[in-house]
Amino acid sequence: MNGRDLVRSMKVVGSVGAAQRLRTVRAAWRHRRADASGLPSRGAERARVPGAVREAEPGPGGGLVRFERSELRILVAVNGAVFWGWDGAEPEPSYALAGSPEPDPRVVLEPDKDGGWRVVAERVTVSVSRHGAIEVCTPGGVVLRRDLPPRWWEPVDGGPARWMQRSEVAADARFFGLGGRADGPRLRAGTYRLWNTDPGGSFGPGDDPLYLTMPVQVVVADAGTHLVFHDTSWDGTVTLREGEEGAGSGHDRGGACEVRVEGGPLRCWVVVGTPARVLLGWASLTGAPALPPSWALGYHHARWGFGSEQEVRRIVAGYREHGLPLDAVHLDIDHYDGHQVFTVDQDRFPKLAQFAQELRRDGVRLVSIVDPAVRAAPGNEVYDAGTALDAFVRDASGRVVRGVVWPGESVFPDFTHARVREWWGGLYAERLAQGFSGFWHDMNEPTSFAAFGDTTLPRSARHALEGRGGDHREAHNVYALCMARAGYEGLRALVPEERPFVFSRSGWAGLQRYGGTWSGDVGTSWPGLRASLALVLGLGLCGIPYSGPDVGGFDGSPSPELYLRWFQLGAYLPLFRTHAAIRAGRREPWEFGPEVLAHARTALLERRRLAPYFVTLAQLARRTGAPYVRPLWWGAPEDRALRDCEDAFLLGDCLLVAPVLEAAVERRAVQLPKGRWYDTATGRAYEGPGQVVLEAPAGRIPVLARAGAVIPVRGADGGLELEVWAPARGRTGGGLVVRDAGDGWDESEIERYVTRWEGARVVVEREGEDGGLAPSHPVRLRRLGEPPAQM
Repeated sequence: MNGRDLVRSMKVVGSVGAAQRLRTVRAAWRHRRADASGLPSRGAERARVPGAVREAEPGPGGGLVRFERSELRILVAVNGAVFWGWDGAEPEPSYALAGSPEPDPRVVLEPDKDGGWRVVAERVTVSVSRHGAIEVCTPGGVVLRRDLPPRWWEPVDGGPARWMQRSEVAADARFFGLGGRADGPRLRAGTYRLWNTDPGGSFGPGDDPLYLTMPVQVVVADAGTHLVFHDTSWDGTVTLREGEEGAGSGHDRGGACEVRVEGGPLRCWVVVGTPARVLLGWASLTGAPALPPSWALGYHHARWGFGSEQEVRRIVAGYREHGLPLDAVHLDIDHYDGHQVFTVDQDRFPKLAQFAQELRRDGVRLVSIVDPAVRAAPGNEVYDAGTALDAFVRDASGRVVRGVVWPGESVFPDFTHARVREWWGGLYAERLAQGFSGFWHDMNEPTSFAAFGDTTLPRSARHALEGRGGDHREAHNVYALCMARAGYEGLRALVPEERPFVFSRSGWAGLQRYGGTWSGDVGTSWPGLRASLALVLGLGLCGIPYSGPDVGGFDGSPSPELYLRWFQLGAYLPLFRTHAAIRAGRREPWEFGPEVLAHARTALLERRRLAPYFVTLAQLARRTGAPYVRPLWWGAPEDRALRDCEDAFLLGDCLLVAPVLEAAVERRAVQLPKGRWYDTATGRAYEGPGQVVLEAPAGRIPVLARAGAVIPVRGADGGLELEVWAPARGRTGGGLVVRDAGDGWDESEIERYVTRWEGARVVVEREGEDGGLAPSHPVRLRRLGEPPAQM
């Protein structure tokens, strides 16, 4: 156990009551003994490299290259993604992929120079040297990445091999992704761990790893953008080195990446293209993002420690009295009976189903927390049913693994078994009967409190892994992904006419198929606010478009200024939710004084006005994989100034949002992409690329609209309206609108609009099969210098 693990353990133990602490000591010793007897000793190892090439066997989409001590399979899929796997590794089985990739029949392995081999596809060329180095090049021959021959360390007495893969990229390249990282969104030089981890309390920049890690990187360089995914769920690390350019000397030192993993296959996917094309390719591999119901794109209020139905009623009434929109209330573990999942405390919430129905009539949905840990006590219905089904994880000796979580001694369903997922998904019927509309998965790394050691299940714990069998070393990182699948598929079966709403603290590649995520317990501080934006941007680039932070931070009491700035940022993020710990300060806007209340109301009303735009972004994310929240370089990855900008973002194609992330700031610099941008508060126009300084008074953060943009908004009468920002003279603009046909599964049409000047007026047309059509909705034109409309 390293020092960081010890600190995490101490933080976890410090957060539980005295009655639990002795249990955490016992659990830690049980886990240590289980691993001592259940994990094979690695013993002596032998190192191995591929050796020299011997022969190749071309096939559909690529082929097989044989080396002296290994073999390499290469496949180009019809979507242009490139796969390679060493030592006979195939694309499947994989928890990340949404289906079997279809080979591109136009591509075949062919001889290359110096005895190597290559595949040439439409958007990428992949060359394999005679000793196993792999180069990924643009169609013009520019190298995007070079993977050196891999190295394995195999136990002499058998068992999984550790492996290491080193890669080189251009000196100007920037790294993004690796799941949810508090430092970012651009990933600096350093080592990042691939092991989903509860940090044991609130976190901020510098804390790593966090709840949701994945071996997915997006690399942006002058030559192009590519995504690389090492498809193994085992524990590992990614070490990055940023490049250094030669300052005119011509001697650049390229960037580098070293991936080390403790086991599993050495297989890799690479997708090359523009950022939009890369995320489209990634979504076609790992699955389309789940479409949240429209109400989930509104405002949510949560707290650990509401305590009772009366307290929730008081909070909801407060929103109504202060004229603040509210779409959902989340109930944490304190609404359970003794913290036991799928139960309700009848003393605190005696008529929960009736209460939920009343809230729903007023437009407010209830969302329930769901933890995977099940109290290990006969008489607990979930425990008894799971025991009868043999649903719980066992150790290497066949005993059910026990840990300690909020309900006390607990057991853990094995979500890597289809039968267990089906059983667990059926349990959501109890939540639906209680009136809940959405579900919030927590503690699913999985976390098990321990006085020392890793705060999760023993690594020797056995899992089904879809019938293949294996242990927690392989199953840990996909545990939450499989739990999300169980919940999502269970809800699809129980309420087939409605879109499920599931978001999960932990997960892995492909989580977007079942829902979204949130920041977890982000610290209440200005660095915590900055980390919130980093997490959302990084997760979006890994294919998870729906996420957001605990507005105000999870712990402590934010100052009025910090709370307001967090609230203003949250209004432009996909998941807009306030949340706090049981002993933290209040998070209701009226608790921070009349000035904050007035400004929070403005932010909430603007979020409500933009609801049709968020619906459109959600629909487009499902169809294209593009995140709602995008880095400024999204449309211009060749712009180095944009690649290094981390304090602003694009919301779709139309808006640029520049939050205030520091105290006592009333003006801030904003880096603009190319084109004309309008300050939505003043109507003043600015030309990019370049940097401008904008006013950021307490009442708002800078938000700019792209010239020519067509933005669907909610009009004064509640209907859909098109807000059009005039294009620059001599240029055109446009936008997409997707109306939500409800919270069901009807497919909505994409409406495409074009804006242009005709003489002295701006024309807005909807594209049709036979040419331009009149807009389907009322149009409100915004021009240069026009003052903002009053709400």
